[in-house]
Amino acid sequence: MAFLLNMQRISKLALAGALCVGFAAAAAPARAAAFAPSEATDDAPRRVAIVIDDFGNAMDGTKEMLELPVPITVAVMPFLPTTKRDAEAAHRAGHEVIVHLPMEPVRGKRSWLGPGAITTDLSDMEIRNRVAAAIDDVPHARGVNNHMGSKATADARVMRIVMEVCRERGLYYLDSRTSPRSKAPEEAERFGVPLISNDLFLDDTYTSAHVYKQLRMLERKLERQSDSIVIGHVGPPGRITSAALRAAIPRLQRDARFVRVSELLPLPEPLWRW
Repeated sequence: MAFLLNMQRISKLALAGALCVGFAAAAAPARAAAFAPSEATDDAPRRVAIVIDDFGNAMDGTKEMLELPVPITVAVMPFLPTTKRDAEAAHRAGHEVIVHLPMEPVRGKRSWLGPGAITTDLSDMEIRNRVAAAIDDVPHARGVNNHMGSKATADARVMRIVMEVCRERGLYYLDSRTSPRSKAPEEAERFGVPLISNDLFLDDTYTSAHVYKQLRMLERKLERQSDSIVIGHVGPPGRITSAALRAAIPRLQRDARFVRVSELLPLPEPLWRW
């Protein structure tokens, strides 16, 4: 009960810490990934995938994000009060659903992660079981991305197990890039898991001016590369980010098409049928 009552406050603190680490990582040169965006050419269609993290706890901006007039990818945390409701609502609205897997950060309290978190002190079997359980808890999931995870994603053993489960289930992995030392690209390549990386956090600072600045940065990225992925959040910045996106979408649509993350990737068949 204490966890549920404090989740909104905890999410604000955790999001601030995660985004500070994540923005620094995203601003650094990208590591080689299994599937990197191609260089833009005059005749290449530009594509943008908007990912919105932190669904699953009736956070601010949930309704507004789901009502955006373009397809988005909705990252839903497992085992929370509205996990299934948010995933089902996103699916009905034509959006893509992925598992927003809570993973251990370098800094911050484990209690910020919520239930079922992936931490580096767990055994191989426990990590496998937790990843599988998280996937099972989020209906319609097509992929996985990390919630926080600056420590866990830099651990090759942890990411090997995460990628094993993703490969078995036929899921892709979106590296949120909360660590410049992420082992996700090399482990994904090892197991043949389609992987793509975040290009830009929209709302690491909770102001309209900052979100609009990040959207202008997205426009500049689209001049150099044909595909871009950006991550925003429900919760403390949710209403700000959703309003900025709604205002920016018509302008961005002049030069780019909005897609789900899976549309940027070749997806494998799952090894196991459930």
